[in-house]
Amino acid sequence: MATTDKASPRDRLLDAAAMLSYRDGVSIGVEALCRAAGVSKRSMYQLFDSKDEMLAASLERGLPRYEAQLLPGDEDAGTPRERILGVFALLEKASAQADYHGCPYLAALVELKDPEHPASVVAAAAKERLKSFFRTQGRQGGAADPELLARQLLLVFDGASARAGAHVETLDDGLTTVTAGALLDAAGMQ
Repeated sequence: MATTDKASPRDRLLDAAAMLSYRDGVSIGVEALCRAAGVSKRSMYQLFDSKDEMLAASLERGLPRYEAQLLPGDEDAGTPRERILGVFALLEKASAQADYHGCPYLAALVELKDPEHPASVVAAAAKERLKSFFRTQGRQGGAADPELLARQLLLVFDGASARAGAHVETLDDGLTTVTAGALLDAAGMQ
């Protein structure tokens, strides 16, 4: 892992947690996290009450970057349909990377299985924000039922990212964009 000597121990721990949990899963041990960050366990527990708290902080810290890579900005032009399909095109592009392991927020939810876990709370909020984006675009694009459309799109997004992250499906053939487009057509979006 590339860390700089100038990064604080907290930042190094959060970076290590993000990298290792994405690559290896959230069950990574404290020893491995501290070793990767170059921080002692004692220092880690002075900065965070628990590994769970550190994992939640790492997911929270990564959310703006994740959303910036995935969602169009407010200033980005395009119809609501184009904005939704753009999310799926970006998912397809990201999934083609050798180090793609799926959506980190979905992975945390699936692995932890505890909706009260601090990292699950952050991950669920991240997924809700994506659903809210889909719902808003659906409403603006004239979808018959924007809430249902948002749920369907999130289901396609999560399913596609999980299958691509597990390397059992490739998305580089436009599969998710075509699927999302069919949902948009069925919802009456132009």
